Amino acid sequence: MTFLSILFALLIEQLKPLRVDNPIYLQVQNLAAKVEGWCNAGKAKHGRTGWWIVVGSLTVPTALIYWLCLYINPFAALVWNVIIVYLTLGFRRYSHYFTSIQLALSSGDEAAARKYLAEWINRDTTDLDASEISRLAVERSLIASHRNVFGVFFWFLMPVGPACAVMYRLAEFLSRQWNEPENMKNEEFGQYATKFFYWIDWIPARLTAVAFAVVGNFEDAIYSWRNYADRWPDELVGIILSSGGGAIGVRLGEPETKAIILNADASAVDIDSLELESQPGVEASPRSLQSAVGLVWRALLLWMLLLLLLSFSMWL
Repeated sequence: MTFLSILFALLIEQLKPLRVDNPIYLQVQNLAAKVEGWCNAGKAKHGRTGWWIVVGSLTVPTALIYWLCLYINPFAALVWNVIIVYLTLGFRRYSHYFTSIQLALSSGDEAAARKYLAEWINRDTTDLDASEISRLAVERSLIASHRNVFGVFFWFLMPVGPACAVMYRLAEFLSRQWNEPENMKNEEFGQYATKFFYWIDWIPARLTAVAFAVVGNFEDAIYSWRNYADRWPDELVGIILSSGGGAIGVRLGEPETKAIILNADASAVDIDSLELESQPGVEASPRSLQSAVGLVWRALLLWMLLLLLLSFSMWL
């Protein structure tokens, strides 16, 4: 049932992808905003209370409906699974940004590519050249594919899969919603959401990195993962991007490590020698976007194949 649920949901999404501004997501955003307004008194414990209110109010009904469907008819449970997977997956949710950037760069229209990228990542892209645009687009696509697809896969395989998938997507959303706005970056309210998502994404992030290594350049992916994942402030993001970049032979991430060393003690370091420690691979280019697409599709096929084999083993 799990394999069929994911397969049908993926097929439906290819035909009718959900928009980011669909009514269901807007209702979830409104709920999160209301709970934040009710609970945010500036303390971490208030963030914990708000987190459980939002997550519990959506995951518990999902689990209850799933059990009711199982009691009525297995086919009803399959339909409910497909609905939940369709709502929690986002394989094509942001693909229009990526495709628009790819087409703009291919035609040499860097201004349009900057515009689409700015809308996607919500930051100023005025001074970016084609290489930096390509790098940021690849980075965002790899992270989005993990959090919208592979992470959902992992939690959907757990007992009461639909409820676990909803929990994962809500945890990812709240970790951003309650920390990204400028007025909340340094507040304690969002700390619990960040910590909880770190722990529930600890295993899925590493499985995604392994999948990228298996379907890409294995040696470079593992080497980059072991040696360069800590250059990102977010450990899980660093694992995914270092492995993904190594798998397609592209350097991802800004040279933060070099800047830190130079600021710490520039007189004690041979600056030129730092170039020898750079991440393996070439600078990102418009061609890198196509490589990233191929990597994600191959990783998706690998997950589906493993899930199919697991389903067969359970049937036998």
